[in-house]
Amino acid sequence: MDFKTLCTGCRTYRRFTQEKIAPEVLDELMDNVRIANSAMNGQVLRYVLVKDPDLVAKMQPMIHWAAALPKELGMPKVGEQPTAFVLICKEGRGNPWADVDVGIAARTITLNAYSYGIGSAMLGAVEFPKMTELLGVPEDWNPRLLIALGYPGCKSTIVDVPENGSIKYYLDENKDYCVPKRPLDEICIKK
Repeated sequence: MDFKTLCTGCRTYRRFTQEKIAPEVLDELMDNVRIANSAMNGQVLRYVLVKDPDLVAKMQPMIHWAAALPKELGMPKVGEQPTAFVLICKEGRGNPWADVDVGIAARTITLNAYSYGIGSAMLGAVEFPKMTELLGVPEDWNPRLLIALGYPGCKSTIVDVPENGSIKYYLDENKDYCVPKRPLDEICIKK
């Protein structure tokens, strides 16, 4: 898959099939994020990979999905939920650039996952205190972002921004996601 196809397909997915992700693929995701760029090579990020079905199920109520949609449409139902998660944490106080590292790590994981046809969602509306207790996360690992993983059970497509200018994502008649993106000439000055 070329890079443009990878970037175009690597959208946020909120409904998943229940096909398990191969352990060696999950291991690859974690190994590749381990070697990703890190500000000042500080390597302050820590990860919790959750693939145990019981833990994955217990995490679901702690996640608040798709704020732009009504809950009954944005929240994955039983049989549509992710099959794995990666909790990205910052160890201790980190450094001033640690949140940039979180973005690099999240994109590394999601692009790598999509190269295998695995969809993802980057989630910040999470009850992190409850989740860290459930997972037994060390006290000095501060949760920053949760990545949901699973094989897509829906489509997520880039569309043109409508005439009203709204960039809010929405569901089409098939309950597939439509994600408006601004045209390049609106966001980039070329000199």
